[in-house]
Amino acid sequence: MTAQELKNSILQLAVQGKLVPQCKEDEPASELLKRICAEKDQNGIKGKKLPPITDEEIPFDIPENWVWTRLDTISSITSGGTPARTNPSFWGGNIPWVKIGDIKEKYVFSSEEKITVKGLNSSSAKVFPKNTILYTIFATIGTVGILGIEAATNQAVAGITFYGEYCLDYMYYVLVGLKDILVSKGKGMAQMNINQTILKNTPIPLPPLAEQERIVAKIEELMPLVEEYGKAEEQLTKLNAEFPDKLRKSILQQAVQGKLTERDPADEPASELIKRIKTEKEALIKSGKIKKEKLLPAITDKEKPFDIPDTWEWVRLAEISEMCLGKMLDKTKNKGVLHPYLRNVNVRWGAFDLTDILQMKFENDEEEKYSVKYGDLVVCEGGEPGRCAVWSDKDSTFRIQKALHRIRFSSCVDPFFGYRVFEYYACNGYFSKRFSGETIKHLPGAVLANIAFPLPPLAEQKRIVKRVEELLALCDELK
Repeated sequence: MTAQELKNSILQLAVQGKLVPQCKEDEPASELLKRICAEKDQNGIKGKKLPPITDEEIPFDIPENWVWTRLDTISSITSGGTPARTNPSFWGGNIPWVKIGDIKEKYVFSSEEKITVKGLNSSSAKVFPKNTILYTIFATIGTVGILGIEAATNQAVAGITFYGEYCLDYMYYVLVGLKDILVSKGKGMAQMNINQTILKNTPIPLPPLAEQERIVAKIEELMPLVEEYGKAEEQLTKLNAEFPDKLRKSILQQAVQGKLTERDPADEPASELIKRIKTEKEALIKSGKIKKEKLLPAITDKEKPFDIPDTWEWVRLAEISEMCLGKMLDKTKNKGVLHPYLRNVNVRWGAFDLTDILQMKFENDEEEKYSVKYGDLVVCEGGEPGRCAVWSDKDSTFRIQKALHRIRFSSCVDPFFGYRVFEYYACNGYFSKRFSGETIKHLPGAVLANIAFPLPPLAEQKRIVKRVEELLALCDELK
């Protein structure tokens, strides 16, 4: 149950006579009602004669010493008005002029706008005395407040002045508690409205005066507890909303730090992988498939973002992969045959959106350089720098535009493990600290090439990828 539902439940119990016990010594409400009607007669207040309340109009049962009465029987109800906006002399005076938006709390002590005496006299607005109950009847039905000052209102706010002996706070709470009933009577196409006739004819459960006071005391004892419950509910809602993302980040952190899976002594250590990767690269350079790269400096302790197991190694991304930025789109200079290519918008986290694919001219000798193959990690250079996905289609391929990096890992690196490292670096701020550009952020190739990459044994990479997929699937179910 939400805090609002709990509050509504308390008010429903209150207006049904179920919140506090009845007392036999209380004067029946029927006697109280007689005195209220007598006072209205003595004051010469003659409203339209109202019909008796029928059984069909009674929404719930009430205790025997309570009575049902129409709201207009125990009060006077009228709405306000709006002086002409075109006349400046009607506005900016000293008379508070209350609109729906001014009724924010139980008591209303101020208004956004004020009118002059001239404005008051030129319109149907009227000044209501302090302790008048305000009730909204246009656009927003059922917002209730108590005037803490003398004030006028616009026509969307009715003023209800009660007679005889009554507990003002009870009348406030009963009107709040009957909101749904009045809203159900709302009329209007574009916005919900009720007129004064509907409000005046609304049946009101009237308890003995002493019980009204006991009900109010109990409500005001419970409402602070409801407010505390509401704060706890908000915190829990926020926690529930944040929990899946925080859990996802935690899973990725444990994965790339070597804390998600067990070590296997039989695994070939990453130091041996590095040797094999170097051998692979030397063979590719010798065959002319890739160019010899500039020797990268060793990773310093300061560059290492976290500790890793002894069987892992820190490497620079360019040491374990072959990297390429896509082709510049220039319709006046591009030559060759039209081919479909990937743009920034086509790369989502962990997937590709191929619903909007464009074409660009590529020459034959550019196919190898700018094509993506199975296992390539495609990374956004701009837009959301670092966003990436592994190309996992063995049967089709695309070229890439300059807004994308293509990272082709060595056979000693699982590209899906590489993807998880990138995903973690994106969510923990590692990438954002290295972006260039003031307004439009970029992840340049030189920066990407030098990032510190935690390299586990190949068998452990695959175990990590499998475990992460299992846990993130459970995490997604929490959303």
